[in-house]
Amino acid sequence: MIPIAEPIIGKEELKKVVEAVKSGWVSSRGKFIAEFENTFAKYCGVKYGVSTCNGTTALHLALAALNIGKGDEVLVPALTFISTANVVAYTGAKPVFVDSTENYWQIDPDKIEEKITKRTKAVIPVHLYGHPCDMGGIMRIAGKHKLHVIEDCAEAHGAEYNGKKVGSFGIISCFSFYGNKIITTGEGGMCLTNNSAVSARMNMLKGHGMNPSKKYWHDEIGFNYRMTNLQAAIGVAQLAKIDKFIEGKRRLAGLYGKYLGDLAEKGFITLHPEMPWAKCVYWMYSILIENKYGKKRNNVIEALLKEGIDTRPFFYPVHTMPCYRSDNVSFPGAERVSSKGINLPSAVNLTDKKIKYICDAIIKYSN
Repeated sequence: MIPIAEPIIGKEELKKVVEAVKSGWVSSRGKFIAEFENTFAKYCGVKYGVSTCNGTTALHLALAALNIGKGDEVLVPALTFISTANVVAYTGAKPVFVDSTENYWQIDPDKIEEKITKRTKAVIPVHLYGHPCDMGGIMRIAGKHKLHVIEDCAEAHGAEYNGKKVGSFGIISCFSFYGNKIITTGEGGMCLTNNSAVSARMNMLKGHGMNPSKKYWHDEIGFNYRMTNLQAAIGVAQLAKIDKFIEGKRRLAGLYGKYLGDLAEKGFITLHPEMPWAKCVYWMYSILIENKYGKKRNNVIEALLKEGIDTRPFFYPVHTMPCYRSDNVSFPGAERVSSKGINLPSAVNLTDKKIKYICDAIIKYSN
C-alpha cells in the first residue's frame, strides 16, 4: 500500500528526544520548547512563538487571547477542516461561512465583505492543502473593517504569498505539527504573533491562566494547552529539515504535473493550482476529477485503493455538516471543489517510480 502521507523521522529527532529524556524535563518545561518557538517564529519572519499541544488548541487560544466570545461573529471558509469552525463555536461566537474560489480553492476575498456585519470581529483564512490565500486582498478588507486576521497555516508551513511566508500577515497565525504535516512533533501546534502583549496573554492562558508573577494565582480561566519538551525536541530536529521537505513536496508536484499533464489538457482532471503570486508547498498534492473523466470521484478513490494506492477525498464543506447546516445556504465554489477533489499520496520520500505507478492507474481508469 502506498500511503497518503508518512512522517520522515530520523536519527536527528531520536538524538534530540534522548537528550530531552536524559535531562529529566519531559513535560511542559525544558530547553527545547523555547528553542522550537524561537526558531520557528524566526523561520516564518515573526517575533514571537507560543507552542501548544495541537493545531486546534492553537486556533482556540488565538481567539481566546483576542477576547472573541458570545455575540461575536468570525468569518471562516466553507471549505476547510471542521476544527476551523469548531474553535469559533468553543468561544461562544458564531462561525460565518464564506465561499471558496474555484481556480485556487481558497477563501474568496470578493465574497468576504458581503458577510461582514456589526458583530464580525475576525476572519480566519485557511491556506488549504498548502496553497496560500490571497492575503493582500484579505488584509485590505480586514483593515477597512477593523477585523482581526487569524491565519490558519496548519497545512502550509513555508508557503509564500508574494515572497512573504504565510503566518506573517495576521495578528496571530496558527500551525499544526500533526504526524502528516510538513514538519511534525507527533501532535503539537504553534501560535505566532508580532504583538508582545498578545504573546504574553497566550502564554498565560495556555498555562491555566496562571499569573506569571504570582505562582498558583489565576486571574481568569485558562487552559492546559502546553507542548511537551519531548514534542519540541522532535520539532527542533524537524525544523532543520523543513526546506528539504518543501523541496521534496514541490518535486512531487512537478512529477504529478508531468505524468498527468495530458489528462489535464484533455479536461479530464484539474491539477493542483499554483497562482503567480504564490509558492505552494503541496501539503497534499490534489486533483479534481472533472465530468469528462467519465467516473465519479468516489469511484476513482475505490479503484485506486484496489491498486494499492491510498487517497483521501477533499474535506466536506462545513456548512453541509449536521452541526452547522442551515437551510437554503449554498456555497457553489466550495461545494464543487469538494465534490471533485482527491488528495494523492504526498510523502516526500515517494520515488519517481511510485508516482508514475499512481499516475498510470489514474490514466488507465479514465479509459
